[in-house]
Amino acid sequence: MSSVSSISEGEQEELLEKLEVFKVKGKDKQGRKILRIIGKFFPARFVSVEVLKKYLEERVFPKVGKRKFTVVYIHTGVQRSENFPGISALRSIHDAIPANVRENLEAVYFIHPGLQARLFLATFGRFLFSSGVYGKLRYVSRVEYLWENVRRNEVEIPEFVLDHDEDLEYRPMMDYGLESDHARVYGVPPTMDSPVSTYSMRCIS
Repeated sequence: MSSVSSISEGEQEELLEKLEVFKVKGKDKQGRKILRIIGKFFPARFVSVEVLKKYLEERVFPKVGKRKFTVVYIHTGVQRSENFPGISALRSIHDAIPANVRENLEAVYFIHPGLQARLFLATFGRFLFSSGVYGKLRYVSRVEYLWENVRRNEVEIPEFVLDHDEDLEYRPMMDYGLESDHARVYGVPPTMDSPVSTYSMRCIS
């Protein structure tokens, strides 16, 4: 996070809360809690590494508890300039995760990884994350494949993710970065002045 704005730590935490970047809700088919993370909502330019680590420690990890859990990470629409905290920041955040939380993590379902994300993780994944965490990564190219492991009505999926899923059905080369999705307009990314309701959510039943 190279250029964090001058907003206070409290405002940074409230921004994360307002945008619902991290949300613990629902269970997978094994009865494990789900931590949903929406990459596109993460305001990397406004939140410092230290604030993020504090937020996870105080507001997210306690909700996970001391039991097994899974992560549903939604990568759809992520922009490096807006949502990527940086390699060193990712490493710092990983190292700050308590050992028991890492051990209880059963799987990370990475939705819509795309070619760039796959190449990045293939190159830096083992450097950034412990072998235990990296080995739990599961690529999910379509939302429908998520339901093999997660109960449909247990996790909210943003409308723009489902729209992208639909695009991929008709333009599969987008998966490999050989075709742009610029024709689809998803709306203005959430910022401090744009409410999270910019994006609609829905549970799939």
